[in-house]
Formats: sequence, C-alpha cells, structure tokens
Amino acid sequence: QVQLVESGGGLVQPGGSLRLSCAASGRMIGSYRLGWYRQAPGNQREFVASITSGGSTNYADSVKGRFTISRDNARDTVALQMNGLKSEDTAAYYCNADRLVSPSRQYWGQGTQVTVSS
Repeated sequence: QVQLVESGGGLVQPGGSLRLSCAASGRMIGSYRLGWYRQAPGNQREFVASITSGGSTNYADSVKGRFTISRDNARDTVALQMNGLKSEDTAAYYCNADRLVSPSRQYWGQGTQVTVSS
C-alpha cells in the first residue's frame, strides 16, 4: 500500500505560479514512477507530468516549458512547480504513484484544487 498526500493548491491569477507537493509513504517508493494528473469539471482525468526515481521526466504538451516536476528520493516526495498559469490549468490535481515492477499497481492522492482566475 502507498499513501499519497498532496498540498499546495489554491487560487492564483493568470500568469502566476504555484507549487504542489506530494508526500508518499509505504514500501519501496523508489520502484514507483510518481506523477501528477488533473481533472477539470466535465472532463476526463488527464496526465500532466511524471518522474522516475532515476530522474526521467515526461510532460504533457500543454504544460511543457511552464511546469517542472521534481522528486526527492530521500524524503519520498514529488513536487510540481507551475509557472505561467492559465485559466485552462484550473482543475483538481492528483498525485499518482505507478509501480514499475510486477505486479503493477497505481495509487492516487485525494487531490488538491488549483484555480486560475483574475
């Protein structure tokens, strides 16, 4: 079992910045790819960014150049630095842990709301 707890959401004006954090607890967190997904009302949950324990990152095209994902393997945390926020970034953001060794497993945090509005 892996528990994920997000923090750092809130209200920000367009063009502003926010930093989301996620603390993971459980066994062998290093064997999980950690990432962020988001879901806006009426939309499906979509991938935002991910990072492995080795530091390999992947980003959705919509956030490339604006968002940066980072990971602290010693503390089992993952962060998402979001710059140049747009109204279309408004969504609930969910931390995700994807087990990379068999058997595959996925875990989700409870979500944190990000609202970009003037």
